[in-house]
Amino acid sequence: QVQLVESGGGLVQAGGSLRLSCAASGSIFSINAMAWYRQAPGKQRELVARDSSGGSAMYVDSVKGRFTISRDNAKNTVYLQMNSLKPEDTAVYYCNAVGTYYGGPHYYPFDSWGQGTQVTVSS
Repeated sequence: QVQLVESGGGLVQAGGSLRLSCAASGSIFSINAMAWYRQAPGKQRELVARDSSGGSAMYVDSVKGRFTISRDNAKNTVYLQMNSLKPEDTAVYYCNAVGTYYGGPHYYPFDSWGQGTQVTVSS
């Protein structure tokens, strides 16, 4: 199986920056895409940014120009650089990865989630 561990959340004032990290571990054969989602209290979980192997990054409109997703394929790690943070960015941020893992002697697809990290932006 594949596990995801997030870090980097916290409390920041509006206009500030945070950088989230998410490291995937396990018998990973390949990762097709890594993404960040968020869920604010009383709201549905929404896709914030996705980085697909061989494709360009995509962002939800509300974070375009402020957030940047990047990957270190050698470390199976995805980052989310968040600048110009707003109070409405306050949420629990979750990392997601999809790909293939080796389950000896076969390969299996995986769709794994991290435990979530709290981001709070004060006004």
